Amino acid sequence: MFLALGALLLSFAVLYREVIAKLVFDWENDGNYSHGFLIVPLALYFAWERRQRLLKSPVQPSGLGLVVVLGSLATLVAGVLGSELFLMRVSIVGLVAGSVLFVLGWAHLRILAFPIGFLLLMIPIPSIIFNQIAFPLQLIASQFGEATLQAASIPVLREGNVIILANTTLEVAEACSGIRSLVSLLTLGIVYGYFTDHRMWVRTAIAALTVPIAIVTNGFRVAGTGIAAHYYGNAAAQGFFHEFSGWLVFIAAFALLFAVVRILLALAPPRGPSQPAEMVRVA
Repeated sequence: MFLALGALLLSFAVLYREVIAKLVFDWENDGNYSHGFLIVPLALYFAWERRQRLLKSPVQPSGLGLVVVLGSLATLVAGVLGSELFLMRVSIVGLVAGSVLFVLGWAHLRILAFPIGFLLLMIPIPSIIFNQIAFPLQLIASQFGEATLQAASIPVLREGNVIILANTTLEVAEACSGIRSLVSLLTLGIVYGYFTDHRMWVRTAIAALTVPIAIVTNGFRVAGTGIAAHYYGNAAAQGFFHEFSGWLVFIAAFALLFAVVRILLALAPPRGPSQPAEMVRVA
C-alpha cells in the first residue's frame, strides 16, 4: 500500500508541477484568492482528525477509483489542450479522490469526503463565472451606497456602478464589488461552522449566512466611502483609507457572522454533548 501511495505521490508531482506553480502564483498575486494558502493545511488537518476512523476502516481497494483517476487525467489533458486552468486544477481534486478510492476503498473515501471537497476552495473561479458574479455585486453595492447616501441627505446620482456626488465621482470597480470578502468569508464560514457545531444543517446555514453578510457589509463600505468623499473630497476614497476600510469591513463581517451564529445556536442548541470532530460522519 505504501509503495502504491509513494508511486502516486511521485506521479502527481511530475504531472502537476506546473499547474501547482501557477496556482500558488495566483494565490500570491490575486487578492481574491490569497486564502488559498490556508486550504491545503486545513484539509490535511481535517484528514488528520479522522486518523482513528481511517485506521479502523478496512482497506478494500475499488477498481472504480482507477476510472476516476483516468477521468481526472483526461480532464487535465483537456485543460492543457484548451488552455483552461480551471479544468487542470479541478482534476487535482478528482485525482486525489480517485486515488483514495483505488488504493483504500469506499470507506476511506467517505471518511475523507469533507477534507477532499474542501480542496475545491483553493481553486479560483473561472473568469467567465467570476465576471457574472462580480458585476451584479457591483450594482448591488452601488444601489446600497446610493440609498444610504440619500438617507443621509447627501445629493447623489447613480449611473450603473458609478456614483456621482456634488464634488466627486466614485466608480464601484470590480475590486470593490465585495467578491473578495465574499469568497474569503465563505471559506472562513465553512471552517467556523465545522468547529462550532457537528450538525450538518447548522454548518450549511453558517456557510450560507456569509453571502448576505458579505454583501451588506460591503454595501456599507461603499456608502461610507461616499460619505467620506462628500465631506473630505476624493482623497478620502483612495489610498490608505480605502485599503483600511476593506480590512475593517471584513472584520465587521466576521463579527456579525459570529453574532448571528450565537443567536442561531441559542435558538437551536445541540442536543446532548457535542460530538468530537473526528467522529463526525460525513456523507
